[in-house]
Amino acid sequence: MTTRLEEIFSVLPTCGAFADVGCDHGYIAKAMLDRGKCEFAVISDISKKCLEKAENLLSDYIRQGKALSVVSDGLKGVREVDLCLIAGMGGEEIVSIINSAPFLPKRLVLQPMKNCDKVRVCVVKAGYKVVKDYCFTDGKKYYDLMVLERGKDSLTEEEIEFGRTNLLLRPDAFLMRNREVVRRYDSLANDEKLSLNDRQAFLEKAEKLKNYV
Repeated sequence: MTTRLEEIFSVLPTCGAFADVGCDHGYIAKAMLDRGKCEFAVISDISKKCLEKAENLLSDYIRQGKALSVVSDGLKGVREVDLCLIAGMGGEEIVSIINSAPFLPKRLVLQPMKNCDKVRVCVVKAGYKVVKDYCFTDGKKYYDLMVLERGKDSLTEEEIEFGRTNLLLRPDAFLMRNREVVRRYDSLANDEKLSLNDRQAFLEKAEKLKNYV
């Protein structure tokens, strides 16, 4: 698996039944079964053609009755599980899946590609508390990873924007990402091709982020 997938796999708790929604090649579901972190796995995708890659990878487990392949729009066609992973999708798509789900599992692990703030607001409203919410890198790109379990929680505006674990522990990936953004905003703030208002806005954004680097 890639560094990104290994990081996601590392935070997945042991469970009985596991579902990977939008499973792509099915690498994580196979690793969950191979390494004994789940007893049963559901692989799902909205596209039957895309799902075939994962079906081929998990064909032995499917034949043994330890895995199930489902063409599904989010969780609508997925049997109830203890743990669900939704990774590699936009935040708004993840929010839509959660809001339209016929059931919600005890634990969720989410890796949105953007709009993380919207996901954080959504999951707390849906009855989840944050176990971990942090930034990591595979050496090329930055990703946000959220580990959630059923329970009450509330988030500050800073936690919604940046992620609770990032604020508490300041992991290296979080600091590096913010430093890159600050440099980009500083550059735009000094770009005379932009309007004065736009330059001022970028300057304010840079100054705000400097508190987190």
